[in-house]
Amino acid sequence: MRRPTLTVQIIIGLILGIALGAWYRHMWPDQENIKPFADNMQVLSDIFLRLIKMIIAPLVFSLLLTGIAKVGDFKTVGRIGLKTLIYFTGATLVALTLGLVIVNIFEPGTALLHPDAHSLVPVQPKPFEAREFVSHIFPESIADAMARNQILPIIIFVLFFGMATASLHEKGKIVIDFFDSISHIMLKVTAYVMKMAPLAVFGAMTAVIATKGLDVLGGYVKIILCFFGGLIFFVFVVLLGICAILKINFFKLFEHVKEPMLLAFSTASSEAAMPKTILGLERFGCPDKIISFVLPLGYSFNLDGSIMYMTFATMSIAQAYGMHLSGAQQITMMLILLVTSKGMAGVPRASLVVIAGMLQTFNIPQEGLTLLLAIDWLLDMGRSATNVMGNAVATAVVSKWEKSG
Repeated sequence: MRRPTLTVQIIIGLILGIALGAWYRHMWPDQENIKPFADNMQVLSDIFLRLIKMIIAPLVFSLLLTGIAKVGDFKTVGRIGLKTLIYFTGATLVALTLGLVIVNIFEPGTALLHPDAHSLVPVQPKPFEAREFVSHIFPESIADAMARNQILPIIIFVLFFGMATASLHEKGKIVIDFFDSISHIMLKVTAYVMKMAPLAVFGAMTAVIATKGLDVLGGYVKIILCFFGGLIFFVFVVLLGICAILKINFFKLFEHVKEPMLLAFSTASSEAAMPKTILGLERFGCPDKIISFVLPLGYSFNLDGSIMYMTFATMSIAQAYGMHLSGAQQITMMLILLVTSKGMAGVPRASLVVIAGMLQTFNIPQEGLTLLLAIDWLLDMGRSATNVMGNAVATAVVSKWEKSG
């Protein structure tokens, strides 16, 4: 009998997790019993995500280094980098704008209003500081950046290291060959780790349903539908439109990355899907040198789903408190988020921190952020899957530009 594909196994894990969580909550409704059970089930997901985080730094380092080396010269690196950043900036502005449009038309925040909102514990925001942002980008120690899985500092180091290695020609070839082998080894390690994905999904879903119950989404239906509708619009209208203009086969690309999208959705981690995304883009036909260069950058600069969520969530909280932000204020918010959204990959719930900063900037009650926490896990699943598709399209677009240019 043929073994089910990873996609089928993940779906089975989701269904079994929901069923077990609901059954346990029904049999032992006391929270004193539920919490230890949920914590124990969550361990399965924790192990998987730790193994994924173990892989990310060496995988990004080796892939990006070989990508730069294969590009071959400084002019080409600069050209690809410029095209990549132009696309990322455009996609970010579209995602931010879409979040504002949806929230202004449908006003989902009115469904968030909580009768006890004034009594909620405030969330302390961390305001954006240019000096701190710059110091985060440029690492004092590459070892420390890799130990903390800080993608952006790793990228900065590898850009210098890769261009220096490529400039040495024959002397640098041994280093390039070494890291090319490392990248293939890490992809093989990833294949082993991925076998745990269905088990991790099962544990995570069991814990969530046992703790929150099947009716956890009842009071949030409107905001969930609006946000997921926005994500679907972004993927199947905006990204499809971009691919149509550039004559990229969107549905063929979607077919190759649907499995990593499902993995990202199930684990609420776009990082977890990165290795599978690489394989899907290779099968689609994108050159290795473009994948190795664009995709790691995308995990710091092109998180479309998370970026859209920032304007959507900030405005929804304002609506929950009956506040109105003018068009000028909303444009200002969008431009601030264009900068503050960068480099947040690998930071748990980073979008919530950025949103908290926006609430403070525009004098929106900070405690409103806690209104979203009950469903943030589900919204995170949707935006993680969108991040994967957004970066896949970005890689295909840059590949197309390079082929034609």
